[in-house]
Amino acid sequence: MTDPNAIQPSELDQLPDRDPEETAEWQASLDAVAKAAGPHRAAYLMRRTLERAEGNGIALPKLLETDYVNTIPTAAEPDVPGDEAMEQRITAWNRWNAAAMVTRGSKYGVGGHIATFASAAWLYETGFNHFFRGKEADGSGDQLYIQGHASPGIYARAFLDGRLTEDHLDNFRREAGGNGLPSYPHPRRLPWLWEFPTVSMGLGPLSAIYQARFNRYLTARGIKDVSQSHVWAFLGDGEMDEPESTAALALASREGLDNLTFVINCNLQRLDGPVRANFKIVQELEAQFRGAGWNVVKSLWGSAWDELFQLDTTGALVRRLREVPDAQVQTYQTRDAAYIRQDFFGSDPALAEMAKLLSDDKILECFHLSRGGHEARKVYAAYKAAVEFKGAPTVILAQTVKGHTLGEGFASKNANHQMKKLSVDEFKSMRDLLELPISDAQFVDGVVPYGHPGADSPEVRYLQERRAALGGPAPARRVHPVAPLPAPAEKAFAAFDKGSGSQNVATTMAFVRLIKDLVRDKESGKRWVPIVPDEARTFGMESLFPSLGIYSPKGQTYEPVDRDQLMYYKEAKNGQILNEGITEAGSMADFIAASTSYATHGETMIPFYIFYSMFGWQRTADQMWQLGDQLGRGFLVGATAGRTTLTGEGLQHADGHSPVIAATNPAALTYDPAFAYEVAAIVKDGLRRMYGEAAPGEDQNVFYYLTVYNEPLPQPAKPAAPGVDEGIVKGLYRFNTAESAGVQVAAANAPRIQLLGSGTAIHWTLKAQRLLAEEWGVAADVWSATSWSELRRDALEADAALLRGEERVPYLRQALQGAEGPVLAVSDYMRQVPDQIAQWVEQDYSSLGADGFGLSDTREAARRHFGVDAESVVVAALAQLARRGEVKATAVKEARAKYGL
Repeated sequence: MTDPNAIQPSELDQLPDRDPEETAEWQASLDAVAKAAGPHRAAYLMRRTLERAEGNGIALPKLLETDYVNTIPTAAEPDVPGDEAMEQRITAWNRWNAAAMVTRGSKYGVGGHIATFASAAWLYETGFNHFFRGKEADGSGDQLYIQGHASPGIYARAFLDGRLTEDHLDNFRREAGGNGLPSYPHPRRLPWLWEFPTVSMGLGPLSAIYQARFNRYLTARGIKDVSQSHVWAFLGDGEMDEPESTAALALASREGLDNLTFVINCNLQRLDGPVRANFKIVQELEAQFRGAGWNVVKSLWGSAWDELFQLDTTGALVRRLREVPDAQVQTYQTRDAAYIRQDFFGSDPALAEMAKLLSDDKILECFHLSRGGHEARKVYAAYKAAVEFKGAPTVILAQTVKGHTLGEGFASKNANHQMKKLSVDEFKSMRDLLELPISDAQFVDGVVPYGHPGADSPEVRYLQERRAALGGPAPARRVHPVAPLPAPAEKAFAAFDKGSGSQNVATTMAFVRLIKDLVRDKESGKRWVPIVPDEARTFGMESLFPSLGIYSPKGQTYEPVDRDQLMYYKEAKNGQILNEGITEAGSMADFIAASTSYATHGETMIPFYIFYSMFGWQRTADQMWQLGDQLGRGFLVGATAGRTTLTGEGLQHADGHSPVIAATNPAALTYDPAFAYEVAAIVKDGLRRMYGEAAPGEDQNVFYYLTVYNEPLPQPAKPAAPGVDEGIVKGLYRFNTAESAGVQVAAANAPRIQLLGSGTAIHWTLKAQRLLAEEWGVAADVWSATSWSELRRDALEADAALLRGEERVPYLRQALQGAEGPVLAVSDYMRQVPDQIAQWVEQDYSSLGADGFGLSDTREAARRHFGVDAESVVVAALAQLARRGEVKATAVKEARAKYGL
């Protein structure tokens, strides 16, 4: 009887069936197999048929999961070139020294991680011996994103090949003395070794994808042919829970980034326990990556399992492996053969019969030791398949045991991420297991010795020969000597000095106009990398579309809807703009790749990334920290800035604090320019410092953060007074005085106040200057504070100099020296922004800012709400002067009533 609720064949496909009889025959065959051989056999045949269809290029939905076995059959594994026994000894030395380094450092309480590298040793060693191309190879070599917690193993290898000494290892995580090793991959701390910071988990995989994409961009634009570079990202299965880890998988497959390989160390454990206690993380990741269009290679089981799979004539073993949850697999690692016989094999009669053929030693070898990620042959096969696959990126899911070779106290224990040392007895057991020639006598006073076979030993010679053949040491960071970029023509910057006359121009538009001129420069124009997250038209950048083009590996395969317009949407294979869609994280990853190209590829690039200021630092500040660690250079531009300037958008868009977050980053030079000529002066100085002739003592490895506004206002001419350019760069200069502004003050000895305004707030202070003079008889001088944080940085350096016995006056004090009256600072940000300088201002100091959540309204209403409009500035100025007895106290009350405050 037919089930009335069953889905009928006609409901499964909207296309008509041109041969229903043939369809019925196929369905009947499947029914017959299921009836005769069981549903498992039917499922097996269906999976194999779908795999064949996929392999033949037949358009079918992808099979998202495959059996819980190795992708590459044992019979298809290629031979590993080189000397496997020698590589085994090298790996043993690295395992030992990685554990010794962390254990010896534990007496200082600095921490460290042992278990991660222990599980991943062969994943790295196979790459170093056979795949990872060094910086001395053609092109730029490969880019290696090393898993942060595996850093001790990388240091151990550098020690073996002579790049590090015992003294270095003994100063692991103790850097203050000047000869230490950073805890994780930190280029800023160890710039000759580490290229990419990865330990803020999730940022490594995201950055690796965009690095691979940027490599294609450089090649397509003719900057440098880096088509032979391969990007390798080493990740943990627990790390894949971070949203950034999988945020750009579709980009990588969409653009066919077959120059990219993810190697995910699936030891089934995160920091405190199983990654997927009741599920299968490998199967989940396989479905996720295959669904995103990646090539997936699973390397799960070692060679000891070959015999078991040959005995699995019913498929019961594969089914059982698929159904056992990860936490139970972890338990098998720690239990005896009897437990495994009962719990694993006892669940199915066919498995129980198989277990009778297996010795206890065989069972323990399989379940305790034998994993695909622990055998060079299995790993080599996976890596070779990855680099030879074309058309899509590859992910390798390599199963390992966390804490492998460290002994029963470590292997697969939930706490092993926090375990920082082995006992002497555990080291001796490890020594015996690894067959290392270290005697008991070398354990002096209970201190574990480092092991080294000798600088001229066969192991070291082999290691160095392999690296020489692959293009030199790895990992390694190289900054190739490159000539400073010539400064662009002065006219590009000077064009803003005369102001805009009667035309209203927002500083966002001023910045875009400046960039349009700079990208035309014959020498440096092609070096600019404009990056925008799908808001180019909001920022007035659509004029760049037809002239620069938007990068796309496919070019433009369609006719744009606005083809008849002057500023039509143009994509090109050699396009210069990176228009990323709605992803600030992706745009920042672009920026990081471009900003460090001077080191990665020996090619200086000038990225600028323009974004809603609210959605930059607040959303991706962790990546800005990564950028500083990676020694990136370029311009971050927070557009539509300010808490009251972006009208109507409201709380979620109103930025009142990005300069606060930016001020926490030591590599960020944060500016809040008020006028177009200030924007030009800051960009000019940034190009000089980061890409040209830096002054002695200046750190070139900085990046600039500029806030620009969308409020169209008249742009004044640059004041002719001396020192204006210096003041713009250092953070403060006097824009005008009451006298030079032409405001009329009745009394010759009128009270005076200094008004400091940044960004768009200077326009309120200028209006307040006039109101104070005309209505209250107060003379006000107006200063443009282009950078509160640079003023603070300079003052902190002056304080540090005093502690060293050096006399130095902060620039802020020098600038305000002799300025009469109190100081009132105003910005469109929370008061914490201008208050950065408060302790170094010798005059009476007060501030106004837009604290609290933003709101939707007109600019005028929002500014009145936050108490930062011109009238509020007047009242605050009168209050300061009243406290000093320089105006009557009643003036404050009168002003409040007059202005409706």
